[in-house]
Amino acid sequence: MTWLTQPKVYDHQIHKTGLVEDAALARVLETYPEELLDINAYSYDAEGQVSLATGDRGRADGAALLEAIQGGRVWVNLRDAHEAHPELWRHIQPAFDAIAEDLGVKPIKVTGQLILSSPQTKVPYHFDAAGVVLFHLRGVKKLWVYPTDEAHLPQPSVEKVIMRVQAEELPYRMAFDGDAQVVELQPGQALTWPLYAPHRVENQGVFNVSLSLDFQTWGTRLMRGAHYANGVFRRWGMAPAPMGKTPTPAQAALWAASLAMKKAGFVPNLIKDYERSFALAEQGKKAA
Repeated sequence: MTWLTQPKVYDHQIHKTGLVEDAALARVLETYPEELLDINAYSYDAEGQVSLATGDRGRADGAALLEAIQGGRVWVNLRDAHEAHPELWRHIQPAFDAIAEDLGVKPIKVTGQLILSSPQTKVPYHFDAAGVVLFHLRGVKKLWVYPTDEAHLPQPSVEKVIMRVQAEELPYRMAFDGDAQVVELQPGQALTWPLYAPHRVENQGVFNVSLSLDFQTWGTRLMRGAHYANGVFRRWGMAPAPMGKTPTPAQAALWAASLAMKKAGFVPNLIKDYERSFALAEQGKKAA
């Protein structure tokens, strides 16, 4: 595909299936594998800089978890929804297939996470190292999508995120907002945006439910590996070429090098074991 240069909105009907009503969500939360449940609370200073606390479900059942999300300030990811929530995924997959055909995408890997987030929750400025389609299912959220130039997306930061030595959050300045395209998503809409485009999200005062679908193509896989290899080379004192000036054969060579680097363990994963500092049902309302 020729990657998008601006966000694009599609329509869907998945929000009408009944799968995002309170009773259905409580049932899902009750049985969802705990190791696939990420509970995040973000705090912001006056300049918009973010700090993150992570939590666990404690002893809460599904209904109590849902109540805590709806009354708190948290962002809960139910990872691997493509496998762990097949009832929802059987509606998501054909909707994505139609979008992929329109975009000219031939995915080699597709994953998804169901996102339940509190009315006042904001997600900080970050990027995703994959193609993304965000299926919005309940509530209203606003997204700011920023350019992918060096000023908004510094290549060293991209490399660190892909090497997993820092989280997805990027250096942010409020002045960036003047460069963003702003989209307000309603239930029944799906949004996709340029590859690696930085973005941030604000819920609009109501409980939100979305399904974030990530897809990889051979092109994105090569680029991701190339960034990883460049990050290792940068740690060794080298100055990698800008990715935009790196031709596909060179990206392929860097991707191959990244496989060997990962196998050798040159770069430890520093974000795999965030300490969980609160239990959602007991403290989620205070976390942010």
